[in-house]
Amino acid sequence: MAVAGAAESQWTWAQTAAVIVPVIALVGAIITAVLAYWLNQRAARHERRAKAFAEALAAVETYAEMPYLIRRRKPTPEARHELTAEISKIQSQLAFHEAWMRIEAPNVAISYANLIQAAKTQAGQQMSDAWRQPVLTSDEQMNLGVGYSRDQIDAARTACVTAMLKALGHRRRAQLAQTTPATRSGGNTC
Repeated sequence: MAVAGAAESQWTWAQTAAVIVPVIALVGAIITAVLAYWLNQRAARHERRAKAFAEALAAVETYAEMPYLIRRRKPTPEARHELTAEISKIQSQLAFHEAWMRIEAPNVAISYANLIQAAKTQAGQQMSDAWRQPVLTSDEQMNLGVGYSRDQIDAARTACVTAMLKALGHRRRAQLAQTTPATRSGGNTC
C-alpha cells in the first residue's frame, strides 16, 4: 500500500502543464492588456497635443486676419466695439496658448512665442493702418485687391510648425516643413 500511495503522490508532467499553461495565458493576457492600454494612452496624448498645437496656430491665424476685418468694418460705434472686443479675446487666447506651450511643450514654446511676436509686429501694424483707412461703403471696395504682407508671420509659422512636428515625433515631416515654401503669400484679399 505504501508503494501505491507513493506512486499516486508523485507530480506528473501533465499536472505541471495543466498549471503552467493557464499561468502563461494569464501573464500573456495581462501583458497584452497593459501594452494595449499604454499604446491607447500614448495615442490619446499624441492626439490631444496635436489638437492643442492646431488650436494654438488657429489663434495666431485669427489674429493675423484682423486687418482684413478692420478694413471691412461697418461704420458704426458698435462695429468698432465688437472688433476691439474680438482683438482682446484673441490676445487672451494667444496668451493662454503661449502659457500652455511653456507648461506642456517647452521645446515648442520659444518657436510659438516667436510666432506670436511676428504676428503682433506685422499684423499689429497692419491693424493700426487699417483703422486709419476710410470705411468701405460699396461691395466693389470689399475686394481689397492686394493682401497684407505676411512674410514675417509665414517664416515664424514654418519654424513653429517644424518644432511642433518634432515634438509630436514626426522628424521626417519636420524636415519637409522646413524646406516647403509657405502656402500663403499675402493673406486674404477677397
